[in-house]
Amino acid sequence: MSHPHPELTPPPPLPEGGLRVVALGGLGEVGRNMAVLEFGGRLLVVDCGVLFPEDHQPGVDLILPDFDYIRDRLDDIEAIVLTHGHEDHIGAVPYLLRLRSDIPLVGSQLTLAFVEAKLKEHRITPVTLAVREGQVEHLGVFECEFVAVNHSIPDALAVAVTTPAGTVLHTGDFKMDQLPLDGRITDLRAFARLGEKGVDLFMVDSTNAEVPGFVAPERGIGPVLDGVFAESSKRIIVASFASHVHRVQQVLDAAAAHGRRVALVGRSMVRNMAIAADLGYLKVPAGVLVDLKAVDDLPDDEVVLMCTGSQGEPMAALSRMANNDHKVSVGAGDTVILASSLIPGNENAVFRVINGLTRLGARVVHSGNAKVHVSGHASAGELLYCYNILRPRNVMPVHGEVRHLVANGALAVQTGVPADRVVLAEDGVVVDLVDGRASVVGAVPCGYVYVDGSSVGGITEAELKDRRILGDEGFISIFAVVSSADGKVLAGPQIHARGFAEQDDVFEDILPELTRTLEDAIAQGATDTHQLQQIMRRVVGRWVSGRLRRRPMIIPVVVEA
Repeated sequence: MSHPHPELTPPPPLPEGGLRVVALGGLGEVGRNMAVLEFGGRLLVVDCGVLFPEDHQPGVDLILPDFDYIRDRLDDIEAIVLTHGHEDHIGAVPYLLRLRSDIPLVGSQLTLAFVEAKLKEHRITPVTLAVREGQVEHLGVFECEFVAVNHSIPDALAVAVTTPAGTVLHTGDFKMDQLPLDGRITDLRAFARLGEKGVDLFMVDSTNAEVPGFVAPERGIGPVLDGVFAESSKRIIVASFASHVHRVQQVLDAAAAHGRRVALVGRSMVRNMAIAADLGYLKVPAGVLVDLKAVDDLPDDEVVLMCTGSQGEPMAALSRMANNDHKVSVGAGDTVILASSLIPGNENAVFRVINGLTRLGARVVHSGNAKVHVSGHASAGELLYCYNILRPRNVMPVHGEVRHLVANGALAVQTGVPADRVVLAEDGVVVDLVDGRASVVGAVPCGYVYVDGSSVGGITEAELKDRRILGDEGFISIFAVVSSADGKVLAGPQIHARGFAEQDDVFEDILPELTRTLEDAIAQGATDTHQLQQIMRRVVGRWVSGRLRRRPMIIPVVVEA
């Protein structure tokens, strides 16, 4: 299996008749999914999603794919094909359309509806093309056939992209639930037909490649929810992704069966479910849905709150409830159901929320103690079926951390795909399909782009490091006034610290040495205030490291009088 390494160089020009694939996100991480296909000087983008920040990225709201590779080629883009409506596949679309607003968006009805609602907030009116499974569209030089796949959101599609260089089948996120709630299964007959015709490059979801066997059907969750509802004597709060239409459907059905009313909590949840209901993807039982304001007038045993925050997101409704910082207060006897699996990296945040809710007296039901969620991604058994049905000539695992990509590649080899035809790439790695063979030919710069408030790309890794130091090690400011005439320290040095257990008077021990060092430096001809500031930084830094075992951020200020 070919794998990228740090020595990769910029790619050569794409050979005539070849197809180039560059992932700008989603390879080596769970989220930020985006792939760019190139043929004949034209580009096709598949998905454009966001990644949510982790604890070591303080202050960051979202992480975008790096658009630099295509920034100078926006006019070459034929379309953006969106496989489904999850944030990690559509969340960055507004930021790409800011660069060129008339790039056509191609996707299913529900996917486009979710994107259009998001774009309205950014004041962008998109050009859209709604497609269905079985439909074939010519997007410039790219012939795209759309295939139904089953996922944890309705209306998901795989896309088979055919050019003279060959056919690429991109699954998007998928699984093979044989008893889906909406009756829409992954179309293995279409997969088989494409396999007969010949799939030259299979780009396949890797998220669950390490998990053996098969994903349990969504229908198994209904009875579990029903049992939890039957046992609950007070309010029930269910947290899920704001786009998980199937799970909301199951909650509405369980509420109807147990004489409860459901209020949606959170702007994104309200918006998405209104769209899903309008388009017929969500069937709302009569009289079950109520406004959040009406909940206070209902008895506790008739209330269900459906909210966001199942991943411990700090500003989401459930996290704020756990912190007693929401208009909905959680109390003793309430039942909270976390109806989602843990996204890697979110474990600590989720456990914090569970602990907070438990402290308030709630009973918390989650995937660790009840079958209240099944994954939306194919496990190893399902992936093996796909490889055997398709018999692809080359395989490129996508959507997952490195361990997931490697596990997926190993499955392909087990089914007979030659190891040298399995391409393990990461973000920015350039893969060319030439004469039926896919291979790594280089890499392009592809970093994280941080959204921080209204700033996009303004925050660098160096600034994030500064934030981490401030949070972990604290902050020291030093102020001194020096005389340029006689080289004396006229005022200070004064030291103030924040984020230290010790009081400021602990620094009195270092002040005489600091004054002496400054005066010695001036006497030796150091008159530049920047130079004097660095001297103060070094002296205090050494002392704090040796005496207090800390490495804080030190901000020295020298004023010349």
